Amino acid sequence: MKPTAATDLLTRARTWLAEDPDPDTRAELTGLLASVEGDASEEHARAWSELSARFSGTLQFGTAGLRGEMGAGPMRMNRAVVIRAAAGLAAYLRRDAEHGLVVIGYDARHKSYDFARDTAAVMVAAGLNAALLPGPLPTPVLAFAVRHLDAAAGVMVTASHNPPRDNGYKVYLGGELEGSQIVPPHDAGIADRIAAIGSLDQVPLAEGGWEVLSEAEILEPYLARAAAVVDPHAPRDLSVVYTPLHGVGRDTLLAAFKRAGFPTPSTVVEQGEPDPDFPTVGFPNPEEQGAMDLAFRTAAALSPDLVIANDPDADRLAVAVADPGAANGTGWRMLSGDEVGALLAAHLVAKRAAGTFATTIVSSSLLSRIAETAGLRYAETLTGFKWISRAEDLRYGYEEALGYCVDPDAVRDKDGISAALTVAELAADLKQSGRTLGDLLDDLALTHGLHATDQLSLRVADLRLIGEAMARLREQPPTALAGLRVDSAEDLEQGGAGLPPTDGLRYRLSGPSVGSARVVVRPSGTEPKLKCYLEVVVPVASGDVLADARATAAGVLAALKRDLAAAGGF
Repeated sequence: MKPTAATDLLTRARTWLAEDPDPDTRAELTGLLASVEGDASEEHARAWSELSARFSGTLQFGTAGLRGEMGAGPMRMNRAVVIRAAAGLAAYLRRDAEHGLVVIGYDARHKSYDFARDTAAVMVAAGLNAALLPGPLPTPVLAFAVRHLDAAAGVMVTASHNPPRDNGYKVYLGGELEGSQIVPPHDAGIADRIAAIGSLDQVPLAEGGWEVLSEAEILEPYLARAAAVVDPHAPRDLSVVYTPLHGVGRDTLLAAFKRAGFPTPSTVVEQGEPDPDFPTVGFPNPEEQGAMDLAFRTAAALSPDLVIANDPDADRLAVAVADPGAANGTGWRMLSGDEVGALLAAHLVAKRAAGTFATTIVSSSLLSRIAETAGLRYAETLTGFKWISRAEDLRYGYEEALGYCVDPDAVRDKDGISAALTVAELAADLKQSGRTLGDLLDDLALTHGLHATDQLSLRVADLRLIGEAMARLREQPPTALAGLRVDSAEDLEQGGAGLPPTDGLRYRLSGPSVGSARVVVRPSGTEPKLKCYLEVVVPVASGDVLADARATAAGVLAALKRDLAAAGGF
């Protein structure tokens, strides 16, 4: 007789199998059940472990929607989970909009179209109107569509820059959220309605009745608006190497550059076509080591002015500049998200932008200084564009994870296409004056002090390790790091300073070698990582000491990583 827990697992798995609408996951689960019901063996034990991982809980819906590994079971992304999520969302939307429109986008990952189509079928059957985007397209096109079509909600099926085995389900709301990602209490309200869904057999699915939008209806207006972020009379002399990292950004970005009058970027051939297996990269994230190698190899042959990349759903943008002394030996240096964020801010200030400049608690404080000097309002939010987008009178927002919003009235989210155009405009303008993005970064350091940032990330297989590290830091907060005094230690779970409560810790430090320093520690909201965000600010009296200031900052950041790892036990 097997233990009760094992019997329960088998019961849940067989119940799931009986109502699973997808032949692929049915076959997968059938194989697992055959293995656990067979003779004891190493394969038998592995199958039990896998069954437990899939059926010992439920994938939770939150402000990031759903995201996880694909496969059968309630702890995986699959058609059954998506249909329940869509049914819960439909029930939530029908409180206010009996026949409201839900616009649905999807990327080129495995099952993305199936998840999008199932969502449309649930919405129509629930009495709502549904419209699918015309094909696999960038996330910012979906975010644009919610506002452009005055939709009640939008759904984007994507796992962004996660590994190939993952997929996700991101929700945007119209109305008071103005086409931005969901925030509390909407996430909890949707989650409650998802939890109330009973048997999948009780969720009606329409056979048709949804609309498939044409490119003329949605892509053309998006491209026209994206091209409008740049001055039609500004310089256009700029050569660019571009990689979409096997994602869906290429055609939209190339069309946007053409529409705006820039020369066509040279695409990295090996990574140009959408491919859900992402065969040339370990992780399809331009921040990950090795992801940009092919782009830099292409750049070595073409000698462009810039190298840029989108992540697979093209809501993020990476920028690299020529640097013969680059530590990676490629002759190209990736700019950090904070560096690009500051460059875009300085450019928008020069273009006389008005409104609020916003970023997050884990991003560089340089944006606050740029805004203050320009006489602009500044807002600091929790991590993620779901919070940045809520800043009052938002004109520009960015987060250090390569996300930039340069036109919030069109796309109230990060947009790697319009951001790429804005970076191109800035670089072309500087080039005409014989200057570079690096020169402008030097100017910012001389004006505001050198703001250097870095990260320490711990990727785990066991999520308990993250909780243990956070508990250790709460119980024994450090009093000094990298030879700097910890002046304050804030537990962000308590909220305060205008921020909602969140699982995070923030330390402010000072010492003779720097003007100030800051550390924020938090679990990632989308990946199994504990992330530590570091910033050091070093005063710069003149250009002659800029190199020394950078060396000082690099040394302090390295020491912060070492001491923080020791304090957190990782």
